[in-house]
Amino acid sequence: MSTTTTAKKLMTAEEFCDWVHQPEQEDKWFELVRGEVIELPSPTKPHGFICIRVGHALMSYADQRGFGYVTCNDSGVLLERDPDTVRGPDVAFYEDANTFAELHPKYGEVPPRLAVEVLSPNDRANKVLRKINDYLRCGVELVWIIDPEIRTVTIHQPGKPQVELMENRELTGEDVLPGFRCLVGDFFRLPSDKPKPEQPPLA
Repeated sequence: MSTTTTAKKLMTAEEFCDWVHQPEQEDKWFELVRGEVIELPSPTKPHGFICIRVGHALMSYADQRGFGYVTCNDSGVLLERDPDTVRGPDVAFYEDANTFAELHPKYGEVPPRLAVEVLSPNDRANKVLRKINDYLRCGVELVWIIDPEIRTVTIHQPGKPQVELMENRELTGEDVLPGFRCLVGDFFRLPSDKPKPEQPPLA
């Protein structure tokens, strides 16, 4: 007796782009991972707030240096072909265009210098690790993983150990975004939430 196995048809980045923009996919979030579509949970309000804070800090940095730009809202980037992978960083910093007209109309194939992911309550460790590995393997030089629950930023770079920073620590752009710096806690602070002054050490 012989058995026949039907290979699952994998989707290309172009097919994926057409599919996700169909009306029935409205208000849903997807990524393409090695040709297979995966659905993502809808972002929460804290998630969106943190993305705006990170994006604002990075765009201010780009404006000051006069180069680079920021994307958010899970804007897709084509990381690899055959099979295709399209990831959507929560926030990303690019240096592949100088004018708005030069932006790729769909999914660019130049990886961002920095990819930022804000953890959701139901994110599993193995899923997050796969996404980090995809970024680093495909040319992203710096990855920040932001955990809203414990208010930390974990830094990932190729060939280096990961570093976790608490909210009272300064975050820099390393050698990827030279000159960028901010306090981790700024990502979680509303305008009316003033930073607390440091207490002098007990004698």
